[in-house]
Amino acid sequence: MPQSKNIHFSISERKIYLRIMDIAFVLGCFYLVTVFTDYTYFNFSSPKSLTWTLLLIFYIYFFGEIFEMYQLKVASDIYLTLRSVFITIIFTSIFYVFTPVLSPELPENRIQIAYFVLGLFSAIFLNRWLYIKLIFAPRFTKNILIIANSETVEKLLKTGKIDLKSNRFIGYISNKPIEDKKIPFVSINTVNLESYVEKYFVNEIIVASTKLNLIQNKINTQLIHLFEKGMVVKSIDDFIEEETSRISENHLSEDFYNNFSFSKSHQNNLYVTFRRLLDIIFSLIGIVVLIILIPFVFIGNLFGNRGKLFYKQLRVGKKGKEFTILKFRTMISNSEKNGPVWAEKNDKRITPFGRILRKTRLDEVPQFINVLKGEMSLIGPRPERPKFVKMLETEIPFYAIRHVIKPGLTGWAQVMHPYASAVEDHHKKLMYDLYYIKERNILLDFKIVIKTISTILFFRGT
Repeated sequence: MPQSKNIHFSISERKIYLRIMDIAFVLGCFYLVTVFTDYTYFNFSSPKSLTWTLLLIFYIYFFGEIFEMYQLKVASDIYLTLRSVFITIIFTSIFYVFTPVLSPELPENRIQIAYFVLGLFSAIFLNRWLYIKLIFAPRFTKNILIIANSETVEKLLKTGKIDLKSNRFIGYISNKPIEDKKIPFVSINTVNLESYVEKYFVNEIIVASTKLNLIQNKINTQLIHLFEKGMVVKSIDDFIEEETSRISENHLSEDFYNNFSFSKSHQNNLYVTFRRLLDIIFSLIGIVVLIILIPFVFIGNLFGNRGKLFYKQLRVGKKGKEFTILKFRTMISNSEKNGPVWAEKNDKRITPFGRILRKTRLDEVPQFINVLKGEMSLIGPRPERPKFVKMLETEIPFYAIRHVIKPGLTGWAQVMHPYASAVEDHHKKLMYDLYYIKERNILLDFKIVIKTISTILFFRGT
């Protein structure tokens, strides 16, 4: 049990802190260097220093997103942080130094470029080290109290991707105890909620919205009083969605349409037109890349795949309409002689060269043709095969909701849960697809693009 009050920084506050302090440490470092040394490459006295600074901030944030420097899971681990910061600074430095006009002129003494790289790395890594040692320390975690029936509590504790380092479940008020003895049980019949919150410095209370009959009038009155005093009170479904970036499984019930709302972007003509314009532009660029890739993939295919270069397959698109998807072939020619089966991690049917194509996601490049034709979009739920769709619609409630928008070359489910070789995996991916459909907007689209680039660069393809 916590015995002292914790200061809590929310997820958004931590991300804002990292972004602001990274730049503050970098600018502070270069300012001190120019004041106390003869360093001239990044000089604050120049009239162009504002342009230089804005360009540097842009590159740090852009490559920091691509190489996951602003993912809290990475930022909480010193070794992952070291890797992420190092790669980010290398790319930032290369692009910054060689950006014409907007960046400082190359100095005659080239060793100053090395000092520039060293300064960037030292400043950001120092900030991240302090973040791990101070801001991420246990005293900054969030103390959470759960009010729910025992079954709901058990489900919540088994939910994956909840950050248990920054969220501490200090107890649960319920009708009966659960098997997990790590979290203290408090009987709903005997607890004084306000005293409990004060004694254990609770920062947030999460309540099961599906079992309101569990909450007695006395508890409800105290909840309202605590809420009026500024206590954060939210439903378990909202908590799960915020922590995991997917909708709660509780939404897949007879009350689905009471709990689930479609993003307003679906009816926003400006957003829809802008998305289609981006689809056309990037699909044309992708087709140029495809033409360049074909000779290299053809040669690799001769030695590593030994069969047809392309692979065509029927998929289900928007409104359940079927279309033919195009990919570079990555499996042996008779991979489905016994009927369609899902690809698995380390699937033996995947050829050596096909594994390279999958890891780098190059096997998906031909689908830019599908995007240009309007059968797919750059971003959306991945299209599935008709046979599997019929099965999944039977096994998973509301699976067909995925088809309200165009399928995508990449998607939120793809970057958050890459493997789907069983119904259970597709069930989890549906949670992410529905989250995208619910929250769909340009910023989330950009986040998916960045995560897709990270997936490619870190070889996280199937």
